[in-house]
Amino acid sequence: MNPFEMVIGIVLIVTIGSIVRAKYGVHRDRRGNEYFVGNANQDAETKALQAEIRQLKERIQVLERIATDNNRAVSLDEEIEKLRDRSHP
Repeated sequence: MNPFEMVIGIVLIVTIGSIVRAKYGVHRDRRGNEYFVGNANQDAETKALQAEIRQLKERIQVLERIATDNNRAVSLDEEIEKLRDRSHP
């Protein structure tokens, strides 16, 4: 590889790195410090997804409790109906 090809390769790598950083919202200030700049749509979507994940984790906990419940006195149908009644006030 001659020096000219090496310079072209380095410039290409740095350019691709800059494009990737810009795509993910990473910018630099005058001193070279990197910081993240997100937009409001991503923040709102992130919060909505986090809320949905919390809700799904709660549901999984309920299903695990139902599946591993050793008390067979209450049937599975009755337990599900109780949970439905509790979730719909």
